[in-house]
Amino acid sequence: MPETLSDAVVGRLVAWGVDTIFGIPGDGINGFVEALRKADERMRFVHVRHEEVGALAAVGYAKFTGRLGACFATSGPGAAHLINGLLDAKMDQAPVLAITGLTYHDLIGTANLQGVDSDRLLAPFCVYSERIMGPAHVESAVDEACRRALGLRGPAHLAIPIDFQSMPMDGTKASAENVPGHSAPYFERPVRTPERSRLEAAAKLFSGKRKIAILAGAGARGAGDALEAVAERLGAPIIKAMLGKDCVPDDSPYAIGGTGHTGSLPAKLAMEECDALLIVGSTMPFLQWYPRPGQAACVQIDDRPERIGMRYPVDVGLAGDAGATLRALLPMLPWNEDLSFLEAAQRRMAGWWKLMGERGSRQVRPMKPQVPAWQLSTLLADDAILCGDAGTVAYWINRQVMLRRGQRFSFSGTNCTMAAGLAYAIGAQAAFPGRQVVAFVGDGALTMQLGDLLTLVQHRLPVKVVVLKNDTLALERWEQMMYLGNPEYGNGLIGCDFAGLAAACGILGVRIVDPARCREQLRDALASEGPALIECVVDPNEPALESPIPGEHAERFLEALRRGEPDRDAVAAGVLDSLRQEERTVPEAARGPTRKLMRQLEGKKYEQPMEKRQ
Repeated sequence: MPETLSDAVVGRLVAWGVDTIFGIPGDGINGFVEALRKADERMRFVHVRHEEVGALAAVGYAKFTGRLGACFATSGPGAAHLINGLLDAKMDQAPVLAITGLTYHDLIGTANLQGVDSDRLLAPFCVYSERIMGPAHVESAVDEACRRALGLRGPAHLAIPIDFQSMPMDGTKASAENVPGHSAPYFERPVRTPERSRLEAAAKLFSGKRKIAILAGAGARGAGDALEAVAERLGAPIIKAMLGKDCVPDDSPYAIGGTGHTGSLPAKLAMEECDALLIVGSTMPFLQWYPRPGQAACVQIDDRPERIGMRYPVDVGLAGDAGATLRALLPMLPWNEDLSFLEAAQRRMAGWWKLMGERGSRQVRPMKPQVPAWQLSTLLADDAILCGDAGTVAYWINRQVMLRRGQRFSFSGTNCTMAAGLAYAIGAQAAFPGRQVVAFVGDGALTMQLGDLLTLVQHRLPVKVVVLKNDTLALERWEQMMYLGNPEYGNGLIGCDFAGLAAACGILGVRIVDPARCREQLRDALASEGPALIECVVDPNEPALESPIPGEHAERFLEALRRGEPDRDAVAAGVLDSLRQEERTVPEAARGPTRKLMRQLEGKKYEQPMEKRQ
């Protein structure tokens, strides 16, 4: 049979290094699916159960490999289902290419079946979105889409009309202006460093500074050794945005935990006390966790110049690759001989890890959600890939899981979508079949994508899924109380027998209810062949709190209790216990708002009716 347009598209993707694609067949994309069938020895097709999962799997693949992730969907509703995954790729800077169908070329714009113009539909969520207009357009369109996705680190999209998908490549001639062979499947990743004068200005800024902090994000991945060398020279603790959790290991002597809502107390205090800040590859969006504007002299390193100064006033911006720029900057930096700031942060971090260990080792029932996270941390393989999810699981991952050198982590960061954990794990396991891949998710997120447990079985992906079952959207519950002062509402979930459901899918299902057996059961499940689902039944009243708790959160929490929070005595007891633990282990956590809230909870002041408001 003659080569079709879709054959040429697949061949060009192979030339770009694409070896895996995630998606679902459909009548608006089946001409492309036929090309995948013929190329199955060169490109692996992973058949997912929902297009959104396919797009998110492509994001996970791209994040963990640095290569182009690929997905496809049929026209109309299939293309629409890709949107959240493409948004995730755009917000977290992951190179992804999506292929969608389009109605017949001569019926576009006539309200035909599934006749949505997917190139226009997806354009706001992509760095490039075009329709392929015929055989002569394939090479230049595919090359441009791949270059844009890799160069701009974002999602690109190509739409192909149904009748064009199976068109023979010799069916039409190129225009007179289109020179055959003018485009090539080639991309060179730039490694830029700033001019010497900029590096010298940055180094000079740190002269005389004694309380220097480093904030590192996803852009610092691969620069861990240089980052630690700079931290040593400046006597600076490293604070990690959650997307950069794996840029240096959590057991590094310079690492003092994460920042933002899920961060550590030592990181929060370091930001409050520093007189200089070095930001490396991060635009962490939580502005309250930066130093006060004007408090700290700031140098920011980012390979995207438009991101410099986005979150904090910058004195010297260094537009360049994180690793190369740090290595060029290192010999120019002054030695900070005063290590008191770093040593104070390290002492606090030792206390913080002690607190995390205590919380992760409690033997009470119902089991605390920190217990599975703490035990999982010690059981992960040295080269494990951990995929997280939105919700309270992000707290437990950022605080309880101590990533070691060589381990990888990601989750949906800036987009912060639920239901990315399992999808990311599908993408990661497809990319690295010999590595341990674990998805750590909540029950609310997992029930959004239960069908793709069957994807693990169908494609023999030995992903281990650890799900915390508390029968509630726990993060929304705490945010309703702490942020708004409202009694929680609408978050309850009818219970699901996840282990039984896994067994029905042909997956090993394990149910953990006893914290004393948690480590043993987790260890055995992780060691099993094939996919496994580990259902951990945990306490729904365990609070996910910022540390230290802000005064306005404390006041609104009491307001929520007074207004009729269901199970308010149990909820109040959980918060009081958590605050007492922090006060005992990390005394700096016990600030005025914390002590005031503790006294009010001890005296059950929330039982008093609220004062009438004027």
